[in-house]
Amino acid sequence: MLGVLEDCGHEVLVANPRKLELLSKSDSKSDRTDAELLARVARADAKLLGPIRHRSAQAQADRAVLRARDALVRSRTMLVNHVRGSVKPFGVRISGCSTRSFSKRATELPDEIRDRVAPVLQVLETINAQVRAYDERIEAMLERYPSTQLLRQVAGVGSLTALAFVLTLDDPHRFHRSRRVGSYLGLRPRRSQSGAEDPQLHITRAGDPVLRRLLVHSAHYILGPFGPDTDLRRKGLALAARGGKNAKKRAVVAVARKLAVLLHHLWITGEVYEPLHNTLRTEPA
Repeated sequence: MLGVLEDCGHEVLVANPRKLELLSKSDSKSDRTDAELLARVARADAKLLGPIRHRSAQAQADRAVLRARDALVRSRTMLVNHVRGSVKPFGVRISGCSTRSFSKRATELPDEIRDRVAPVLQVLETINAQVRAYDERIEAMLERYPSTQLLRQVAGVGSLTALAFVLTLDDPHRFHRSRRVGSYLGLRPRRSQSGAEDPQLHITRAGDPVLRRLLVHSAHYILGPFGPDTDLRRKGLALAARGGKNAKKRAVVAVARKLAVLLHHLWITGEVYEPLHNTLRTEPA
């Protein structure tokens, strides 16, 4: 329907219901009054509607693969935590390992305990196989999105994160400035300023939660012991060194936000990534 209207020369606006509470909280709500109210708001200022851009059908279908994989990974984590918690009352602890190899590590449990969690371990094996199948499918999908190669220049950004970024944004030119991407993905702090009060609040968590988690995971790698020396790492470590409550968490979120801005910039410009671009520019010759 949207395509038909656009082909006829009409400007189509899809309102974001979260941005317009005049509809949901109206005491005289009907299709007629809603349509009139939307038309009046659009005539006054279309930005008040918080217009939504629909993704292409192909991007939406490919995102379903990423979301299915994410659901499996989260289920696997929940089951691993369940098994660890189940064996603790017996005085048994399973040594640290990745979730992929957890089911094999759990086979070392005593027989009387392993029998109680055997069905869960079998499910974990099945999930591992399905996740591997999705990983192979995602690698094949990268051929349809060559722009992901630009994003994978950044250390800590793998195939999954790059593909999720491209599929979520779909059209990079919808953002006039790269800085807007961080806000779009819910990585900027909320704000509730009133007079002299300006409290520090949590991030908005708007946008796609799968991509936001992937960016946070990438930020953990950048700030971790194996992260290479980059502008992002230096900025994050400087923020963490300030101390204060939740300094490390704030640094991770800040790096994730800056990473989103960087990825959008690379996508738009097609530039070769320089890990220490800002540092070399500010240091004296």
